[in-house]
Amino acid sequence: MRSAAPGVAEHSSSLGQSLVWRLRDDARAVGDARNLLRRALLLVGLGRDLVDDAVLMVSELVTNAVLYGAAPYELVVRVDPAEVVCTVVDAGAVLPILRGTDAQAENGRGLLIVAELSAGLYGCIPQTFATCPEVEGKATWFALPQADRR
Repeated sequence: MRSAAPGVAEHSSSLGQSLVWRLRDDARAVGDARNLLRRALLLVGLGRDLVDDAVLMVSELVTNAVLYGAAPYELVVRVDPAEVVCTVVDAGAVLPILRGTDAQAENGRGLLIVAELSAGLYGCIPQTFATCPEVEGKATWFALPQADRR
């Protein structure tokens, strides 16, 4: 892995290109993740609808990490011809729970949004960090097929 810029690492593999960013350890991570993801996906030529969906879902996952997880936070994005996979890693041990919420609730819809926009291609697994491999945490991810969305 070579460093592309402070706090940014790039990793290539035979399955596609992965970009890894260490995010700030506070709520500003949400806006940073949105901006980084939007720029990265537009640079590789993805359609605006796919980019907008991915940015909304990353915003939800990073918000959950900041509210319910623990720093550090990391964003990993892999783009290949079949799909875009976005992963948010945090050091928290508690796994997210998909829950129903009433129409009057002010929060609690983040994973519902991710589930809907990703057509069920999302999840959460234990994972170490790419930017600090000695730290264990969890990775919450989603995938978006590129087939009909370019």
